[in-house]
Amino acid sequence: MVVGDYLLAGIVAMLTGLDRVALVQIMISRPLVAATLTGWVLGSPLVGMEIGMLLELLWLGRLPVGAAIPPDDTQVAVGATVLALSVGPTLGLSGMPVVILSVLIAIPLGKFGQVFDRLARHVNDRLAVSGHTALMAGDIAGLERNHLFGLISFAFASLATALVIVLVGSFVLYSVAPVLIGAVQEAGLSLHYSLIMVGAAVLLGTINVNRSASLFCAAFTGTMLVLWLK
Repeated sequence: MVVGDYLLAGIVAMLTGLDRVALVQIMISRPLVAATLTGWVLGSPLVGMEIGMLLELLWLGRLPVGAAIPPDDTQVAVGATVLALSVGPTLGLSGMPVVILSVLIAIPLGKFGQVFDRLARHVNDRLAVSGHTALMAGDIAGLERNHLFGLISFAFASLATALVIVLVGSFVLYSVAPVLIGAVQEAGLSLHYSLIMVGAAVLLGTINVNRSASLFCAAFTGTMLVLWLK
C-alpha cells in the first residue's frame, strides 16, 4: 500500500465514523459495509467483505444509542481491512488466515474507540454551551461554526481510533504472525466457522425470544450436520 491508499482509508474511517451517531446515519457505519467499502477503495472489496461478515454478527446487538458507548465496531472493521491488505502482503500472507488474524487483533483495539468517543462528546458539551451563547447573542454564523466543529470532533475521534488500530495492530501482527500463522492455517475453516457461531450466540443473547437456547442448539447442530455431509 502507498501513502494515497492510507489517505483513502482515513477518509473512509471519518465518513463511516460520522455515520455512527453524528451525521445522516445511512448505515455505512455497519462493519459489513464499512469493511467492504474500505476494501473497495484499496482495491480488494472481497477481503473487506470477508472481514465485515465476521464482525457484523458480533456487534448487531450493541448500538451507540443514547449514553451507551460500545467499542467502535466501525473502525475495527476499517482497521482490520487495512491490516489485512497492508501487513499481509508484506509478510507473504493472504486469504482467510490473514483475515482471521487481522480481525482477532483489531477487535480488542476497538476499546480505544470508547476513549476517543468520550473525548469527542466532552468537546461537544463545551461547544453546545458556546453555541447556546452564540444563539442568545444572535450570532448565527457562530452557531453554525460550533455545529460544524461538533461534526469535526467526531470525525477526528474516528480517525484517531482507526489510526491506533492500524499502528498497534501492525506492530502486533508483525510480531505474532510468524508464530501463529501455522496454527491459524491448520485450524482453517474451523476457526472461521467458530467466529460465525460466536457471533450468532451474541446475537441470540440480545433478542427477546423464548427458547433462544434451543434455537441456538438447533442452528449449531444443523451447521455441524451440513459440514459433516460435505
